[in-house]
Amino acid sequence: MLNRVILIGRLTKDPELRYTPAGVAVAQFTLAVDRSFSKEQGEREADFIPVVTWRQLAETCANYLRKGRLAAVEGRMQVRNYENNEGRRVYVTEVVADNVRFLESPNRDGGGGQGRDDNHGESGGGQGGGTRSTGSRNSGNNNQDPFADDGKPIDISDDDLPF
Repeated sequence: MLNRVILIGRLTKDPELRYTPAGVAVAQFTLAVDRSFSKEQGEREADFIPVVTWRQLAETCANYLRKGRLAAVEGRMQVRNYENNEGRRVYVTEVVADNVRFLESPNRDGGGGQGRDDNHGESGGGQGGGTRSTGSRNSGNNNQDPFADDGKPIDISDDDLPF
């Protein structure tokens, strides 16, 4: 059996960070994912998928993701249920993410969270959480990262590729 989900979309609002009574961080956000087909008028429809992250990944998402930012989410689909105040059974379907990749620089026009220094291009969760720094750094020193994304395409010939 397999329960694996991979989504790429834009956040509909800033992530909401909370803590359980035991002090475990949990962040929730909704990802708007375009459907692969258009309506008759050429308009694209989107699905709005709730995403939940835990522990260090939750805190990282809350600190660096913003409304409108493009993100990739890997995780599993979960269906849970509870009884609401009116005594009715409510079912919730959501993606529990164990890996979130930030696909846009925060300084890009049109993206949310402009003006922030995003040092976390990719975040992996799991039990211990953790992050890997792959984004560009906006430091004022002369040791600038030669691989930083400056928004320009990279010109590489086929002869330079190892495959």
